[in-house]
Amino acid sequence: MPQQVVIIGGGIIGCSVAWFLRHEGFTGEVVVIERDPSYQQSSTTLSAASIRVQFGSPVNVALSRFGADFLRNLSRILGREADVGYVERGYLILSPPPAVAEADRLLDIQRAQGCMVERFEPAALAARFPWLAVEDVGVGTFGLREEGWFDAWSLLAAMRAAAIDKDVRFCRAEADGLRVAGGRIVNVRLADGTELEPDWVVCAAGAHSGRLMASLGVDLPVVPKKRCIYHFKAPLDNTDVPMVFDTSGAWLRPEGAGFICGISPDSSCDPDAYGDFEPDMSLFEERVWPALAARIPSLEQLRLLHAWAGHYDMNMFDHNAVLGAHPEIENLMFACGFSGHGVMHAPGAGRAVAEMIVHGGHRTIDISPLAFDRVAQGRPYIESTIY
Repeated sequence: MPQQVVIIGGGIIGCSVAWFLRHEGFTGEVVVIERDPSYQQSSTTLSAASIRVQFGSPVNVALSRFGADFLRNLSRILGREADVGYVERGYLILSPPPAVAEADRLLDIQRAQGCMVERFEPAALAARFPWLAVEDVGVGTFGLREEGWFDAWSLLAAMRAAAIDKDVRFCRAEADGLRVAGGRIVNVRLADGTELEPDWVVCAAGAHSGRLMASLGVDLPVVPKKRCIYHFKAPLDNTDVPMVFDTSGAWLRPEGAGFICGISPDSSCDPDAYGDFEPDMSLFEERVWPALAARIPSLEQLRLLHAWAGHYDMNMFDHNAVLGAHPEIENLMFACGFSGHGVMHAPGAGRAVAEMIVHGGHRTIDISPLAFDRVAQGRPYIESTIY
């Protein structure tokens, strides 16, 4: 068994890998390198912190189902009291009439994986959610369980503390260079001059993973893409409102006494966002608010409270995570490129990577469709349900 694992990135993915290494029986040294332990600009803490099973790829459905069970039983699993405020209220995904056949195809995939997802025709939607305008909706799908939202900071803090309980060492530092010899990473140099000689290196550096791997000559198409979240109040009781994804691409969900919402910008207005955490207010005024007011008429009177921006670690190849070993650098493991799904998939991804290091292969979830090989060989594994 290896004697030292170095995890580059101490967000929720890195913390999950670290904790599951111990859970799977790894007794060597686990070092997590995190350059900003305040996590002020972490993709984890700036996310909308939601979870859904309504994906188009079976492996993503499996990762979500594992994550939902993990959230439900967090205190028991971690062996310490942990409350992340998990609200299991479902996702309501609306599709226009031309997309009904595709929505039904995805529904078949999800139900085949054991998910409880209900299908609503427009009239049934209007009866179940009377605040919703449905004239231009073809079908709505609604997760009855294993979908909802939670507090990402609390989950990160709980996972980090649980890992520390198991003698995982967190190091405030930045990886400054990796050296390869004989098909292995033999040295990890930190910015303060410290050098580590790990048996395994896990790339969990989120949106910075692409740049980190470029120092090794590895073409990993993962870049930061800015995503803005807007917090508002409106004359709508949110106690029965699920996470809603509109046909326009806009989304919203309850947050406290109000709501949060957002939308992905057009690709022509979506540059790589290194260092850019300024929320785009024009995006809210021009696209989000009009779309939400058309779908939920009471939101015409909303009052914006504040906004913030975080980064997706976007895999530009196929918008799916890169999980598993590098085919040529034998002790390099990827856990990045989640493209907006990192927080919800962190438990399953962390366990899968830990299993590969400790046991030499997956035991819980088959993550082979997400292996780096597909990137190197130009074989995209497309996830159709991206927001």
